[in-house]
Amino acid sequence: EIVLTQSPDTLSLSPGDRASLSCRASQTVTNTYLAWYQHRPGRAPGLLIYSTSKRAPGVPDRFSGSGSGTDFTLTINRLAPEDFAVYYCQHYSSSPPMYIFGQGTKLEIK
Repeated sequence: EIVLTQSPDTLSLSPGDRASLSCRASQTVTNTYLAWYQHRPGRAPGLLIYSTSKRAPGVPDRFSGSGSGTDFTLTINRLAPEDFAVYYCQHYSSSPPMYIFGQGTKLEIK
């Protein structure tokens, strides 16, 4: 089973800064099945990025995804107050069918 490891566990930045969040897979994954989610307190997790680099509808262009193989990155430019949340990478495995999540990175205000 693939394991996703995110780093750092916590990232302390200020509004306006740039955030870089890492997700490393224990084995090569298909770009099509790598996504990123944002979870804000009191809200359901929301899809930000799918297929490694495609923004979900309504997601601001300050969010971008990149990577391939085992190493993936979520970048957030010009951090806004509403961006401080927990972020999860997620991989869909088709055999057997399952959704695998990283442990999350908490983005907090410095």
